[in-house]
Amino acid sequence: MHPVDVPKAPFSLELIEYLRNFITAERFNKFQAALLQRTRHITIALEDIYQSHNASAVLRTCDCFGIQDVHIIENRNKYEVNPDVALGSSKWLNLIHYDQPENNTVACLKKLKEKGYRLVATTPHKNDFTPETLPLDQKTALIFGTELAGLSPVALQMADDFVKIPMVGFTESLNISVSAAILIQSLTSRLRSSTIQWHLSQDEQAEIMLDWLNNSIKLSEGLIRDFYQKKSSGMI
Repeated sequence: MHPVDVPKAPFSLELIEYLRNFITAERFNKFQAALLQRTRHITIALEDIYQSHNASAVLRTCDCFGIQDVHIIENRNKYEVNPDVALGSSKWLNLIHYDQPENNTVACLKKLKEKGYRLVATTPHKNDFTPETLPLDQKTALIFGTELAGLSPVALQMADDFVKIPMVGFTESLNISVSAAILIQSLTSRLRSSTIQWHLSQDEQAEIMLDWLNNSIKLSEGLIRDFYQKKSSGMI
């Protein structure tokens, strides 16, 4: 997130109109089009991913298919974005880190439950749902673990449901980035063809638009201070 505080509506809308003058109309229109396809109905949680290129590939997939929030659980492994893999996708997403000395999995999943998410663990060892049959009527958090160990016992215990990608070969599991791409593409496609209200609210769109503008404009902090000064003096 940008260090400058983001004002609430209606100031946020006025600030957006002010800042849009400092980027091209084409770029602003692209931001608007992307926001219309963004969703928080599906979110992603990554538990202790130790290979940064795999987690970074998941970020890239989330951006491509319109998932706005990614929750990163850092128990033993601290995550750093791999710029060669993420290709800048992280600056368009909300990354929420859980990096306290202990109980990060519990903290993340409890927070998601409080926000109304159904916790869906991705594992090849359960047969509850497939990407085609997983219900999407409720907000859904897909939880991914490491390739070797999978999800922790705590994550599996806290999960409400399980989803697996059916396979017919000898290998038991997919690389996490491949697994995430298959699930995210399938579920977002189903979501967009449904009657579920999956779009961001207007306030959410404004908040994210301001983040994107902040990330796109050089010296945006000074411009925002200039906006506040002009606003307080009645010049705007």
